[in-house]
Amino acid sequence: MARTQTDILIAGGGIAGLTAALAFGRAGFRTVLVSPEPPVTEGNDDGSDLRSTAFLQPAKNLFEQIGLWDDLAETATPLNILRVVDTVNWPPQIRDSREFLATDMGEQSFGWNLMNWRVLQGLARVLKAQQGVDLRFGTSFVSMVARDSGVIVRLSNGDSVAAKLVIAADGRNSAVREAAGIGVKTTRYGQKTLAFVVSHAKPHANVSTEIYNQGGPFTLVPLPDLDGQPASAVVWMNRGPRAEELAAMEQTAFEARMSERSCYILGPLHLKSERRLWPIISQRAERLSAPRVALMAEAAHVIPPIGAQGLNTSLNDLILLRDLALMAGHDGLGCEKMLAEYDRKRGADIRKRVQAIDLFNRVTRSPHPQVQNLRLTGMKAAHDLTSLRHAIMRAGMGH
Repeated sequence: MARTQTDILIAGGGIAGLTAALAFGRAGFRTVLVSPEPPVTEGNDDGSDLRSTAFLQPAKNLFEQIGLWDDLAETATPLNILRVVDTVNWPPQIRDSREFLATDMGEQSFGWNLMNWRVLQGLARVLKAQQGVDLRFGTSFVSMVARDSGVIVRLSNGDSVAAKLVIAADGRNSAVREAAGIGVKTTRYGQKTLAFVVSHAKPHANVSTEIYNQGGPFTLVPLPDLDGQPASAVVWMNRGPRAEELAAMEQTAFEARMSERSCYILGPLHLKSERRLWPIISQRAERLSAPRVALMAEAAHVIPPIGAQGLNTSLNDLILLRDLALMAGHDGLGCEKMLAEYDRKRGADIRKRVQAIDLFNRVTRSPHPQVQNLRLTGMKAAHDLTSLRHAIMRAGMGH
C-alpha cells in the first residue's frame, strides 16, 4: 500500500472541497483531495445538484483570484434587486412587499446566481490544469493519527497520506469531524426544500423574489433564458410531508400549485427540470479545529437555504483558512496557532449567522396569524429604517 507526502489533504468533493483544492493549489500548497464519488457536472444526469447559489462579492473575488470566474461568468446572472413579498391565506394574497436595491450600498449587484451543477462543471474543468492537486475520486477518508509534525490519514483503498493539515469538507455527516472527536449541535425543523428550474412569461429583470406565506419561503432566483424564455431557479420550503407530496405531484397540477404560490408575479410557471428534495436543518460544530484538522463548509455548519448564507459562509471559511495558511507558510501550516486563529475568527461569525437564520426560518414558516403579523412588521422595519436596512444588507452581502 502506497503512502503519499503532501501539504494538505481535503476530504470532500462538493463545491466547497473542490474550490478549496483549487485555492490551495493556486497558493502553492501540494494538495490531495479524496471523495467517494466524482462531481456530477451535467444538469440532466442522475444525482445532479439542481439548486442554485447566489454567490456574493467575497465569493466572486475568490473565484477571480483562483482562475475560476472566467469559466463561470457567461452563465452567471446578476442579482440587482431583492424583492420580499408577504402573503397570507390560500391562494396566497399579497399584503405588502419591499425591494432592496444593491445600488443603495454602492454596488451594481448583490451577487451572481449560478446553478450548482454548473459550478461543479467549471471546477472540474479548471482543476484539470492545476498543478500540485491530486484528485482521488472513488476513495474515502477512513481514519487519522495526528502528531506534532503532521497527520497520517488512512484511505478506503488501503493507501495512506502524510499531511501537515487535514481539511474536513465532507459534509454534515463528516467522517473527519467524527474522527477528530468534535461534536455538533443539530436543530431539525421538520422541513424539506424542493429545488427545480422554471420558465415564465415575464422577464425577471435580475430581481430575486422571496415570497413568504407558511412552511418557509418560496424563492425565485434569476437564471439565463432557457429555450428562448425567461427562467428562474426555485427554492420552495415546506413541512416535510407537504414537500414530499409536491415532489410526487403530477406535473400539470404541480405547475398550478407553484404558480399560485408565486402569486403569478412572473406569470404562470412551467417546470423545466426534475424536482429534487433536500432536508432542512441547522447544525454547528462545537469547535472548528482539532490538532492538525480544520473543519469548513457543512462539516462545520449547516444553514437553511435563506438569504444565500449557506455556501457563501462556506467560502468565507475557505478564504480565511487560505489566508492563514499563506501567513503561516509551509513550516507553520496546520500549527496550533494557525488553527486557533481560524477557530476564533470563523466561530464567532458562524454562531451569529446560524442563530439569525434559525430565527428567521421560525418566523417565516409559521402558520400562526400573530407570528405572520410580526413577520410583516419586521419586513417593513428592515426596509424602511435606513440604518437597519444598511446593516442587514452589509451582513447579508458578506461584508
